[in-house]
Amino acid sequence: MAVGAVALAVLLVASGTAFAQPPAPAQGPAPAGRGRGAPPPETRIVSFEARPATLRPGESAVLSWVIENPPSATGFGGFGTIDQGVGRVIPRGTIRVTPKATTTYTLTAGAATKTVTVTIPGTTPVTGTGTSTATGPGIPRTPDGKPDFSGVYGWANLFGGAGRGGVGPAPGPTLKPGAEKYRVNRAANPQDTGATSDCMPLIPPNSFSVPYEFQIIQNKDYLVIFHEYPGSFRIVPLNDEPHQVDPDPAWLGDSVGKWDGDTLVIDTIGYNDKTEINGYHHTEDLHTVERLRRVDGGVDYELTIEDPNVFAAPWKMTRQFRVADPPRKRIFEFVCENNRDYRPLFGDKK
Repeated sequence: MAVGAVALAVLLVASGTAFAQPPAPAQGPAPAGRGRGAPPPETRIVSFEARPATLRPGESAVLSWVIENPPSATGFGGFGTIDQGVGRVIPRGTIRVTPKATTTYTLTAGAATKTVTVTIPGTTPVTGTGTSTATGPGIPRTPDGKPDFSGVYGWANLFGGAGRGGVGPAPGPTLKPGAEKYRVNRAANPQDTGATSDCMPLIPPNSFSVPYEFQIIQNKDYLVIFHEYPGSFRIVPLNDEPHQVDPDPAWLGDSVGKWDGDTLVIDTIGYNDKTEINGYHHTEDLHTVERLRRVDGGVDYELTIEDPNVFAAPWKMTRQFRVADPPRKRIFEFVCENNRDYRPLFGDKK
């Protein structure tokens, strides 16, 4: 881990701040007409470009875009779409395409559209929105035809960005009556320095919310997820085998996987009660179901969370992860050598 990153982690731990979540954007005065019941702000495509715009056969271009106020069914975490097989995209990003002929790409966000054309002289322009000649590498697959998730992925960035993932809408859960005690209250525990400051294992969605990349390695029998922080991993069998009978509670639980068409479903039980989920404690009855769908340039991710002792009903979160940019073959080593309370070093004796 770089010295600068260590220093940042130390300062954040010392201040009692969890560094798992990006800072919220500054909020200025609400514009006129933006009060309760006012219509949402207009979606605008700030830019949509292709570089280079003219290719020779076999060459690639990079599409880049910026969407302002992307539409969302829940009012947060909106997306756009690019045709010609690219699919759903985060508000700000890039993707590499390798068309076989002159191709026009259309970016759509709500009612806003913008097009760019990648020209290959001497070819017949592609018409329509099909994928037969317009896409680059597309969705990678294993020898047995399953989507291949192997790769290094960027963390879920709340505000989008090239090579990063976008966080989908995350309506908060409803606690059961009498379950308020499961809400995390760090102010009541001065020894608690933050959700990620002790370097203990994290479970979804927290494990995907820290500013460190993760890597997936897959073969026909197993999928393994390695998290750079805090240096943890999960091994998921892919043969739809049943869960262990009454598994001993574990930090990362007992995961089994199965295929639902091209979607990988990871079902996990057997958690201990030492981890958190987005500001809530849970019990050993926690049950999570993850659905991963490989898309060109990344992974669409959906998580369903259920704990009958804590939440009134199952609740869902979605994310979109992007392949690391620039691409790389492995994540870095991360070893927690100083997982202790640093506040006394800064004069705080409490």
